[in-house]
Amino acid sequence: MTKIVKIAAVQTNPRLMKNEENLEGIIGRIREAAAGHANLIVCPECSITGYIFQSREEALPFAETIPGPSTGKLTTLCKELGVYAVVGLLEKESDRLFNTAVFTGPDGLIGKYRKNHLPFLGIDRFVDRGDKPFEVYRTPIGNIGIEICYDVIFPESSRVMTLKGADILALPTNFPQARGEMITDHVVTARAIENRVHMVAANRIGTERGHAFSGRSKIVSASWDTLALASPDKEEIIYGEVDLEAARQKRDIIIPGQHEVDFIQDRRPELYGVITEPFEDGDAK
Repeated sequence: MTKIVKIAAVQTNPRLMKNEENLEGIIGRIREAAAGHANLIVCPECSITGYIFQSREEALPFAETIPGPSTGKLTTLCKELGVYAVVGLLEKESDRLFNTAVFTGPDGLIGKYRKNHLPFLGIDRFVDRGDKPFEVYRTPIGNIGIEICYDVIFPESSRVMTLKGADILALPTNFPQARGEMITDHVVTARAIENRVHMVAANRIGTERGHAFSGRSKIVSASWDTLALASPDKEEIIYGEVDLEAARQKRDIIIPGQHEVDFIQDRRPELYGVITEPFEDGDAK
């Protein structure tokens, strides 16, 4: 397995309902990132379809099956370039609709993740909740977990994948302006710190139906360093090299025998049961 992995976060400005145009742009960006020697390339949430749909009925014609037209082109591309890519789109399965990220690599389609936590915003008002648990995919470039945008607000999402052995967490996002900057600055970094994992957040820019997005895609190492931070308003690719071993050493030895912490073994799971219990309005004391 590769020890040093070069990650690319692709920051784009997708156009609503322009799947083919958006996909061609993504393909070009993946080619550019591959030429920059990236091993893992992460694109934004809904980067093929756009995000601010006004109804389920409006969105369904632009949702795709997986495998399907876009994933077919992406898998062919990843095989050609020898890279791994995470790309967001809308997925349809029978009468269901999901906000999904696909994971492809040199050997084809590796997997997909359906967004589990849904804010009342854009297409997430109308899609179905994710119906599968968080997974970690073991690849030659490390163990990769995927979450989408609002998922990162819930620390359990990243922690579950950490406990399943994730080295890198890929986060395709559509963070809006105002709150998006705070999430990038604080929450994305916090997830890297508390889990000792590498984080890559690929956000979009631009305005869609009056909703502005914050850009500032970001790569943070398991050693808590911000390796790259994109602009708030430009299409661009940022890069960061990470050491997989740094994400596997959860014990931090500051002064041997005097000051040592372990971000996994020092947990107290027996105290956390309430986290898994349903919560009703009015329950908080």
